[in-house]
Amino acid sequence: MSTGTATPEAPATTRPSRWLPYAQLVRIPNVFTAVADIALAALVTGSLPGQFLAFLLLALASGCLYCAGMVWNDYFDFEQDLRERPFRPLPSYRISTGAAFRLGVALFAGGLGFAALAGFRAGGWSPAPLTLAALLVFAVLLYDGWLKRNFLGPLSMGFCRFLNVLLGLTVAADGIPWWGFALALIVGFYITGVTWFARKEARVSKQLELMAASLVMLTALLLALFLPVLGRQLARGTEEAPAPFLGELGHILFPYLLVAFGFYVGIPAAAAIRSLGPAQVQAAVKRAVLGLIVFDAVLATSLAGTAGLLILLLLPPALYLGRRVYST
Repeated sequence: MSTGTATPEAPATTRPSRWLPYAQLVRIPNVFTAVADIALAALVTGSLPGQFLAFLLLALASGCLYCAGMVWNDYFDFEQDLRERPFRPLPSYRISTGAAFRLGVALFAGGLGFAALAGFRAGGWSPAPLTLAALLVFAVLLYDGWLKRNFLGPLSMGFCRFLNVLLGLTVAADGIPWWGFALALIVGFYITGVTWFARKEARVSKQLELMAASLVMLTALLLALFLPVLGRQLARGTEEAPAPFLGELGHILFPYLLVAFGFYVGIPAAAAIRSLGPAQVQAAVKRAVLGLIVFDAVLATSLAGTAGLLILLLLPPALYLGRRVYST
């Protein structure tokens, strides 16, 4: 599931590594953003630690499906990358197209397998995780093979993220809650904007397109402001109990964290809109892509309190690997 073309920078490494081409192929730093979606779902549904095994299986399923999307992205782009991005693993022949094909199939199979296992609960087997994983496979192939080359590309990528959050929400013992669709829509909206912003990152971008894409990302943040209202609606009719201090603190901090996140991704985006150059646009895209971990953590605080900030633990490894492997 790619959010754009690759950055032209060579990875910062002093000697060749056998694993590096595969890490580049699957965009290993971004896998943590897929896991963040699953962690978001598990925290807001209160499914941890009771459903920890199901959460772990869904995280593995999401990671496999994300990596598969990256592999198929480069597989379908092979001819174009020979001309425009010869440094990528496939056009540089560090990985053969045949090996990429087999890896893509294996990762899809792994994702479906882990999702199927996540369906086993004390009360029986639920088909929801496997069904959503299968929909993700279809959506990823549709995006990589066709839709990313036309105006539907950003929307289809946002739909992939929408499905990924829903996949995580199946961790809830009672199935996907109705309000979970609103949460998934917010994440999907954000990624739609990021993907649109990244469409021409390898060359000079158009200012109007960057501004429109930024507006879509801003819309996602504005929609997120209504999540605390949703939380109060969910609390109605439940037995009154004193709210834990740390949980209540997270709810209080949520709007401030959301504004801070807006500046976190907005400052490099504004710089890119002013310059329109590939380097600035790519920097903004990288911040926005890995920033999804931060966004998921902020969203989680709106419903799960301060515990939502645990998602930020996924950010350091993503940033560390992002210094060595391109992530867009």
